[in-house]
Amino acid sequence: MTLAIETQDLVRTYRSKRMPGNPQGAAVVALDGITLDVPREEFFGLLGPNGAGKTTLIKVLVTLLLPSAGRAKVSGLDVVTQAQQVRERISMVSGGEHSGYGLLTVREQLWMFSQFYGIPTKIALARIDELLKVVGLFEERNRRVSALSTGMRQKMNLVRGLVPDPEILFLDEPTVGLDVGAARDVRAYIKEWIRGKPGRTILLTTHYMHEAEELCDRVAIIHKGRIIAADAPEALKRSGTGGSYFVLTTEPMDGAVWLSSLAGVQRVDTRALDGRTEIKLQLADDGAIAGVVKALADHDRRILSLQKEEPSLEDVFVRLVGQRIEEADQGAPR
Repeated sequence: MTLAIETQDLVRTYRSKRMPGNPQGAAVVALDGITLDVPREEFFGLLGPNGAGKTTLIKVLVTLLLPSAGRAKVSGLDVVTQAQQVRERISMVSGGEHSGYGLLTVREQLWMFSQFYGIPTKIALARIDELLKVVGLFEERNRRVSALSTGMRQKMNLVRGLVPDPEILFLDEPTVGLDVGAARDVRAYIKEWIRGKPGRTILLTTHYMHEAEELCDRVAIIHKGRIIAADAPEALKRSGTGGSYFVLTTEPMDGAVWLSSLAGVQRVDTRALDGRTEIKLQLADDGAIAGVVKALADHDRRILSLQKEEPSLEDVFVRLVGQRIEEADQGAPR
């Protein structure tokens, strides 16, 4: 098996902001012994909350950061001793980035970046026009970058990352901040690109569960700088959740935390809907639902609907980390 990306016991530490009484700053471990193998032609995802280490890992792999310990290879090349050769084979696109010059047009901007890779102008412009047509920006090719919407800018950034036709494409939260339609367009083209490029590899970081499930052949869940699980999404859902999952809707309720005290109830999550309350339950087994139904009836809460759900990647994350990814985001260091 030929590996596109390989890391062994990778560590990256840094110093936090200096504070009174701590002039040196506290030592922070961003990556804590990451060992990872990504074969060529795989669409591999890193799933985790903000602050988990996803972006730090990508920055090490694309030679923007040096590792503090361990080693990493990209396309068989050491990211420290062979950094230039690595850069010639890769490309990176980050979500929400504002790289480039607003006075340039879209086509001028993309041509400028193509020259950093030494692509002949004729080839570069033909490739740029082709890619702009695919992502729906060809009619905007002579528009100034400063006049683009957020979604258009991110599509342009994606084209920039694809113009060099990289062996390995790194996508760091490529749809963050985009509306639903723009995000869908970006995902659709990413899938199309890798299907049409035999031998190419993509490493995607995201904290969107549906994005990881839709795009990735394999997913690694990263939390506090460590890989805590890695497998195909379906395999993770089969082996990593445990228990049964049910969704109920009831008449409006102030809260349903009290259901967690019932036998067999492992977790309770609620949210208010239009005149209803949705309750998602993780149960030790299917039989525990009978006790939940009885308890709601005893509290004079009418059940409007009840269905069993297949576990999701979000359920896997909750099982492994103990909280939802949004909750982990809220507790992430700034």
